[in-house]
Amino acid sequence: MSKKLTLEIAQEFLNDPDGVSCEDYTSIDDAAAQALAKHKGTLDLDGLTSLSDAAAQALAQHQGDLYLDGLTSLSDAAAQALAQHKGDLDLSGLTSLSDAAAQALGKHGRWGTKWEHIISNLYLNGLTSLSDAAAQALAQHKETLYLVGLTSLSDAAAQALAQHEGGLYLDGLTSLSDAAAQALGKHKGWLDLRGLTSLSDAAAQALAQHKGWLDLNGLTSLSDAAAQALAQREGVLWLNGLTSLSDAAAQALAQHEGGLDLNGLTSLSDAAAQALGKHEGNLFLRGLTSLSDAAAQALAKHEGNLFLRGLTSLSDAAAQALAQHQGSLDLRGLTSLSDSPGHVALARKLAQREGNLGLWGLTSLSDAAAQALAKHEGDLYLDGKAEEAVKLARKRLAKKSD
Repeated sequence: MSKKLTLEIAQEFLNDPDGVSCEDYTSIDDAAAQALAKHKGTLDLDGLTSLSDAAAQALAQHQGDLYLDGLTSLSDAAAQALAQHKGDLDLSGLTSLSDAAAQALGKHGRWGTKWEHIISNLYLNGLTSLSDAAAQALAQHKETLYLVGLTSLSDAAAQALAQHEGGLYLDGLTSLSDAAAQALGKHKGWLDLRGLTSLSDAAAQALAQHKGWLDLNGLTSLSDAAAQALAQREGVLWLNGLTSLSDAAAQALAQHEGGLDLNGLTSLSDAAAQALGKHEGNLFLRGLTSLSDAAAQALAKHEGNLFLRGLTSLSDAAAQALAQHQGSLDLRGLTSLSDSPGHVALARKLAQREGNLGLWGLTSLSDAAAQALAKHEGDLYLDGKAEEAVKLARKRLAKKSD
């Protein structure tokens, strides 16, 4: 059903923004657009299915986030007008974009001075294809560029987008040629390629040269050579899509200097653990549901913070080993800490954590472990009986000190 946003409705919105839902309207009067441009803050007009050039010109004067993702087409003149908008611009409803419109929108981006910066990200997530000329134009945009709808990218378009200075979201891509990877490896800034499920050795070698955040969480497999290549890159390495890892790949990734995210792994061989124990930096293994004593002993030698929140239980020997770990331990999934020496030692280790400590999974807590946790300095988050056990232990400690 067609609903027009009139000047009268726009004025009502300006007087009471919470009382009028502008996103419910499918068309807008030019006068209403001119009035809404005065609104300070987010302007949600994603119900609009059409926009005149005059209305676009008016809305371009608005400062703040502007949502127009209901539009499926945009004239070149309207694109040229909206490019002057200061703030995030969401045009994710567009399924195609002329080269002239892309040329205009490429000028949308950073505004203001070094002291007063208005973030102006551009969302074009509805585009399923992009000409080489359009890619070259959009690469001139100075903030984060969202092109999540693209499922393929020509080598020339990749080479153009690699020149973009800012975050680049291409997580709709399911494949990438070696030439495209070679180009994108030269991009500087956040690069989201989480749609890729596989990567050739050559592509991995190319992307390893990328400077900035690189999201490869969609990869479900990784060759040993690709692992060796990616390990050489700087910064956090996101590989949370991997559900298995060869011992050789683990050995290669252990050489990576920086955060290593492998949260998709549900199991880890002792040899792989031995290798990852030599990694320096934050190590995320939140998907592991079990850990052998040998693997625990190996990971205990890891230098950096260790995230193992998927574990619900640990043997006494494994707990004793992890208690020796130098760095912060995340074991919030544990359901019990007994009075065995290893568990008590682990409780003492956890209590030494600086800041907040969350052990929401604990349903069984021995008096000895509770007494160890009671010495934690900072907020301690527990549930049910475990919380009561620690409260009681703290009361006993308080009485001893009196």
